Amino acid sequence: MRSDTASIYRHLLKAVKKHIGNEENKSHFLKFVTSEFRNNKNLSDGVAVQQKIKLARDYTFLLNSVHHQKDLLFSYNIAVDRSDEVKRTLGKSASSVGLQLPEVYQP
Repeated sequence: MRSDTASIYRHLLKAVKKHIGNEENKSHFLKFVTSEFRNNKNLSDGVAVQQKIKLARDYTFLLNSVHHQKDLLFSYNIAVDRSDEVKRTLGKSASSVGLQLPEVYQP
């Protein structure tokens, strides 16, 4: 149970950092998640704990899904200049096999 909770906590923090960010003006999201998990770590009511863990898992899934859908919608829009997205995709592909794309010279 405790390792499952720790895993959910790590996944939620990772999703918040990735999709919301951890800049100074957005740090209150991370602080809220951290404080909620710390304040509820000693709850003895099993039902309440299970509901909060389920809520954290669902919110993590929601964050990841919304941003995945946003990326898909962006990739389907043909009228938008997609050169930055293509560069990012090529960079990810190259780094997955241990390569790095060279910087493009722009006069």
